[in-house]
Amino acid sequence: MVTIQNYVRAKSLEEAYELNQKKGNCILGGMLWTKMQNRMIQTAIDLCDLGLNEIEETEEEFSIGAMVSLRQLETDAGLNAYTQGAVRDAVKDIVGVQFRNLATVGGSIWGRFGFSDVLTVFLAMDTEVELFQGGRIPLKDFAEKKQDRDILVRLIVKKTAGRFAYAAVRNQSTDFPVIACAASCVGGEYRLAVGARPHRAVLLCDEEKFLSGGVKEESVKAFANWAKAQIPTGNNHRAGAAYRTRLIGVLSQRLFCKIGEA
Repeated sequence: MVTIQNYVRAKSLEEAYELNQKKGNCILGGMLWTKMQNRMIQTAIDLCDLGLNEIEETEEEFSIGAMVSLRQLETDAGLNAYTQGAVRDAVKDIVGVQFRNLATVGGSIWGRFGFSDVLTVFLAMDTEVELFQGGRIPLKDFAEKKQDRDILVRLIVKKTAGRFAYAAVRNQSTDFPVIACAASCVGGEYRLAVGARPHRAVLLCDEEKFLSGGVKEESVKAFANWAKAQIPTGNNHRAGAAYRTRLIGVLSQRLFCKIGEA
């Protein structure tokens, strides 16, 4: 059970940042995971009045505010047109519509949860996060960092020419994924993001140039075998490491064949 002593709707990011420097305070997202913790929050800081609940599109990029809901990601026409439906595919099986109406992009990315479909799919893109103090940094670098007291303001997806595909395996339709994979070809670079290993999602680029000659059956199989060796997996109550490793090989082949046909 969570107990909240004080609740503040921040009037500015500066105020929110200052309040968040105290260890007992906490930035609120959708409160869907926070409420399941057993903790005392001295001051809960709400960003709902700061205009961070919209997806803005320019010719160069998408700017996704931290308070944008997962349902907004699922239904945004521009974002899903650019990603060929990969973002929609990544979030559509997360519990249910009511849950996705509450869960936020900021909470999903900031938490760096091992099971996060959201972190996995955006890792495969040319994505940055904007932090209040830290500024804009690549999502890959952010995902590798430890949590601190900064504030995630927005997610920036650059409209670099690319092809994208997403798939996950679940034991049941609305459960956490057993493994999650996002494949892409961004600016000519082939990438594979893998989450629910069950550890935090990681990004693997085609450094060995398996796919440089094009997406063919032999090259895709070679990349998949290499990926299985490069990406560590583990055991939990949903699946074992060997099964997850096998799934990485299967899903990566399917996804790269899919983007090769696009």
